[in-house]
Amino acid sequence: MVLAVLVPLGLTGCSSEGETPAFVSSTPSAAAAPAASAQPLTLAVTPAEAAKNQPVSTEIGTKVTGGTVQSVTLTDAAGAKVAGAMRADGSSWVPSKPLKYGKGYKATVVVASPDGQTTEKSTSFTTMSKPSKKTGAGLYMFEDREYGVAMPVVIEFTSPVPASARAGVERRLFVTTDPPQPGVWSWSSSLQVMYRGPEFWQTGTKITVRAALEGVPMGNGRYGDADRKGVGNISKDKIEMKVDNATKQMKVYKNDNLVKTIPVSLGKKTTPSSSGTLVVMDKLRKTVFDTTDDPGNVDRYRVDIEYAQRLTWGGEYIHAAPWSVQHQGKRNVSHGCVNVSSANAAYLFNLTRIGDPITIKGTERVVRPANGWTAWSVTWEQFLKGSALPVPPELAGAGATPDPSASATPQPSVSPS
Repeated sequence: MVLAVLVPLGLTGCSSEGETPAFVSSTPSAAAAPAASAQPLTLAVTPAEAAKNQPVSTEIGTKVTGGTVQSVTLTDAAGAKVAGAMRADGSSWVPSKPLKYGKGYKATVVVASPDGQTTEKSTSFTTMSKPSKKTGAGLYMFEDREYGVAMPVVIEFTSPVPASARAGVERRLFVTTDPPQPGVWSWSSSLQVMYRGPEFWQTGTKITVRAALEGVPMGNGRYGDADRKGVGNISKDKIEMKVDNATKQMKVYKNDNLVKTIPVSLGKKTTPSSSGTLVVMDKLRKTVFDTTDDPGNVDRYRVDIEYAQRLTWGGEYIHAAPWSVQHQGKRNVSHGCVNVSSANAAYLFNLTRIGDPITIKGTERVVRPANGWTAWSVTWEQFLKGSALPVPPELAGAGATPDPSASATPQPSVSPS
């Protein structure tokens, strides 16, 4: 399934289904410490014995007192082992790949107490048949690309995900950053969830993502259509653009040093540019802006454009506008875009990457949530409110300038199998 909303960027979000490495969860928690030996050793597992119609995203739940999980073995009806690993909090064991539809499985869990006692429990279950209603997802992250420091992990869905299903979906989204940095998932709409930290990514960061969504209940009788994986490599240079409507100037920074000041013309009052911290979503050396088919637009036009960098789904770009050079730095005349000269547009186009941030301030409107990759257009505290899962206290208190070496660094949610 190709995600329709991805067409403007030409991305499909598909990727391979190989073995899964260690993951970092959106709501990290420390691994469960061994209980005191005075507690009796007990173990409960899920799914229940002989459970039927289980999703292919089923995890082996483990509830232990007086000890810790030593091993989990999951086999199919033919006796073949299924690879997987424990979540860091010990709450469940996660298969590395979706299970098969309409198949039987047997799980055996072994736990041990601090004094060496062991016990084990097994359970058998059957997965559901293929669902008739599926929700597709697009993951904007590809290993062959280098991204800017503001690149959020973005997942968009083909059907709305109701609030009742979002926590379950979020639990199946795994992110690892190298070097480790804190982060949280946040829903900007029923069709979009994004992952970011309190600050932009460190330069040179490698981001590994598994959206383990095949078979995950998505609400309204729908299930996730596939697992997807992505890798994002953050640039070794931090590029940031800042535009002030009061001065009609863009300041360009490289590694926090001012390298260029560029006059701009923003959107006129009837079609203002959006204020906020936006992210470059796509880059087109040449394109055509055509609004002639929009009957509700009284100011229709068709024009060839060069050096276009998309900022919103609504059609705001940075681009060359040789026809407005006389206005740039003085007054706003655009339809919402950031107009610059051809020479400056070429300079920016060659400098920036998808994922580089541009902050625009002082215009007549604020960017709407989900009108682009708007994760950075809200404060960290506001972003946390969009999480469907409880946020660990150390992340809630991360503030504006977290110490990457502090305890807010997420712990692995799945260990190597």
